[in-house]
Amino acid sequence: MAYTITSQCISCNLCVSVCPNGAIEKVEGKHIIDAERCTNCANTIYSVPQCKAVCPTASGCVEQPKDYWEIWFSTYNRIIAKLTNKQDYWERWYNTYSQKLGEQLKKHQVVA
Repeated sequence: MAYTITSQCISCNLCVSVCPNGAIEKVEGKHIIDAERCTNCANTIYSVPQCKAVCPTASGCVEQPKDYWEIWFSTYNRIIAKLTNKQDYWERWYNTYSQKLGEQLKKHQVVA
């Protein structure tokens, strides 16, 4: 899976100088990573992708999923994490829903 430069990039050019494959270029004022040349620094002396390792923003250079559903779930999980600051969103939602539904059912049973 290749990496991509996001809108968080501050154009510091650190990634350009450390890429062992020369996959990062500046085109029309924006940095791009050539997916054909990006190997995630596999088969090099590095254990982690160098573009990500040197990025001062920590989110200017991220993995680019290739599968549609991988992209969808990645985006979904990131948004939910920001909204709730926790990964157990659906579990909490289900517990709250079940509790409120149980309360409503008890009210109707008492009245009948």
